[in-house]
Formats: sequence, structure tokens, C-alpha cells
Amino acid sequence: MRKKKKKNNEATVVTFLNRNQVDFLDKIGKDCFFKHGYKLSRSKILSELVQLLMNLGIDVEELDLNVESLREGLLRSIKNGCIL
Repeated sequence: MRKKKKKNNEATVVTFLNRNQVDFLDKIGKDCFFKHGYKLSRSKILSELVQLLMNLGIDVEELDLNVESLREGLLRSIKNGCIL
């Protein structure tokens, strides 16, 4: 009898990052390893960052992307208390 594989709700996402962005993710992973003995994968770091934005209650519908970039709008929202 074959065991059924557990279904998970995870999706594979392919992203394009520049060298500095990849180096930044790798530094986070390595710093965590040397400080806590646990290496975070790039995908785990990105997943946690998405979860962080979700928990902050960021609402991009309130951003004016004709005036500012997504990054600028997110930073402004976080500085102003997040909940838009």
C-alpha cells in the first residue's frame, strides 16, 4: 500500500534578484547561523518578510504608485504606523 503524500498549500515562486540582493539574503542566513546555529534559506527569509508585511497590515490600495515607488510607499506606511 502506498502512502499518500501530504498536500501543502505552498507555491513555488521564481524571482529575479540582483547580486546585492542575493548577497543580502545570504548574509542574513549566515549571520543567523553564526549567532543562533540555524541557517535560514533564502526562501524562508523571503517567506518571513512577506508574512511580516501581512502582519503589519500593509494595504497597497492606499498607496499612490504614480507618485512613489512601492518601496517608498511601504517605508512611509511602516514609519507612519503601518495600518493604512
